[in-house]
Amino acid sequence: MSKVNVNKVKAGGDMELKEKVVAINRVVKTTKGGRTFSFSALVVVGNENGVVGTGLGKAKEVQEAITKGIEDAKKNLVKVPVMHGTIPHDQLAKDGAAKVLIKPAAHGAGVIAGGSMRAVLESAGVTDVLAKSLGSANPHNVVKATIKALSLLREPIHVAKDRSLKLSKVFNG
Repeated sequence: MSKVNVNKVKAGGDMELKEKVVAINRVVKTTKGGRTFSFSALVVVGNENGVVGTGLGKAKEVQEAITKGIEDAKKNLVKVPVMHGTIPHDQLAKDGAAKVLIKPAAHGAGVIAGGSMRAVLESAGVTDVLAKSLGSANPHNVVKATIKALSLLREPIHVAKDRSLKLSKVFNG
């Protein structure tokens, strides 16, 4: 299996990140003294300009869980090659039982994707894309698979350089 080259990005003070809550899960623990409630929040952050990250926060209160999720997401940012509002090529990725397929779309098509994938793609700054979630609908796995697919994307400039071709042969955009 080949090693994946993921471009990690550090969240600096100058980067304006917008956060979206994808899923909130309530967990109940029953003990002798009664029930204890806790919450987990799946959060996606991005600057809508090629940087996106995901995080999971757990706490006794919903707002605390969301805050922890945002902090975790800022630690896990990846760079995504966005060209003319879309992605450079098709990509298939799998995480757990979730499999996602993302394809570039023509200008004006919009983000055609399900809820969890839509949040990740919009946070990354992709405005035109066709996406399909295959397999599991679990938001945690779908988000992880979408981030994995976006991190596997390669910029046409790098592909042309690796193959010793002109950029016009690789990408006609």
